[in-house]
Amino acid sequence: MPLISQFYGILIRMFFKDTEQHHIPHFHAVYGEFEASYTMEGDVLAGNLPKKQNKLVVAWAALHYDELVALWKVTQEEETFFTIKGLE
Repeated sequence: MPLISQFYGILIRMFFKDTEQHHIPHFHAVYGEFEASYTMEGDVLAGNLPKKQNKLVVAWAALHYDELVALWKVTQEEETFFTIKGLE
């Protein structure tokens, strides 16, 4: 699962051709032992992160929505990806 972004100890990843589990475009966030899957709009599909880190992921997703959608399309069509800037 490629690492597409990271910020404040949060790793953001996206699987290639991943439509089996959630059936909608999504990404995964990992913070320590916590993991959650999010829609491109920043809604939690599964799992959880601590409250502060969840807010950071939701804010990041809002800022990078168009890039996330474009990246999803690329990863579903071919096994390639690009990275997205993290929060500063």
